[in-house]
Amino acid sequence: MGTINDEKYGMIKISDEVIAVCAMNATLKTEGVSALSRGITDSISNMLGKEPLYKGIKVAQTDYGIVIDIYPIVFLGVKIPEVAFNIQKSVKKEVEHMLDETVKAVNIHVQGIDVKQNENKTHSS
Repeated sequence: MGTINDEKYGMIKISDEVIAVCAMNATLKTEGVSALSRGITDSISNMLGKEPLYKGIKVAQTDYGIVIDIYPIVFLGVKIPEVAFNIQKSVKKEVEHMLDETVKAVNIHVQGIDVKQNENKTHSS
């Protein structure tokens, strides 16, 4: 859990879940992203009866900054490296702005391609 100390007022703790929700929102707003993958971690959580607030996002808070792993599904026809770079840029900007914490890395692990057409989110080339 991230901690911000303020000598005058006390301590602020930021959970991994808060960071994950910020990252999820930024990812889903990125053009070319269809959804986030429900990877194996979420499948295990569902079997145990726990429904996570976020899916397809893994957060690690280190002494050097926040590391975020994202598991998106992209639309057919997009340039995957371009979409991945845009996710990285958007997530880093949003998390650092919202939390005033350093994001060390945003790792993208594309999990699939959505073959459905979505004119609102796909890129015309």
